[in-house]
Amino acid sequence: MAPVRARLASANAHKLVELRAALPGWEIELLEVDGAYPPEDGDTYLANARAKAAFGREHAAGDEWVLGEDSGIEVAALGGRPGIASARWADDGVAQLLAELDGAADRRARYVCELVALGPDGQERRGTGVLAGTIATERRGSEGFGYDPIFIPAGETRTVAELGNAWKRAHSHRARAAAALAAL
Repeated sequence: MAPVRARLASANAHKLVELRAALPGWEIELLEVDGAYPPEDGDTYLANARAKAAFGREHAAGDEWVLGEDSGIEVAALGGRPGIASARWADDGVAQLLAELDGAADRRARYVCELVALGPDGQERRGTGVLAGTIATERRGSEGFGYDPIFIPAGETRTVAELGNAWKRAHSHRARAAAALAAL
């Protein structure tokens, strides 16, 4: 079977690496566009992922699939914030999150990812992934990106940044969303 050719409607090379690992049989490249991507102004991860995929569909080759992805971290003690605003919530989201949770007993959190694939004929496939866990009291580890130095997955004692990139590629919310998408 020929590999599925796809473009990721994102400029985030970290996400590209994770999705390449999570979608074997897919040849994924970043979508190259002149100018900026549209703003992430949807009210859900799904709305943002769909908007990115639709934007990508307008710029990708006709025979390629397009992937739109949106993800974030939701913290119980903060009523689900930062949520869909995770990437633009604060200049240093990790520091902000640690400050807002200082002394908090409830440190439950979850990573959420929505992945939308639009085919050459316009068909849509969707995968959702969730990784539950807690927020550490300090930064630990050097791998991953974003909130990984403070996110401890359920059943683990180390942060995602300590568990490492190989662990993340296999178990993250993004990997789970990709697995759900691939199952379709």
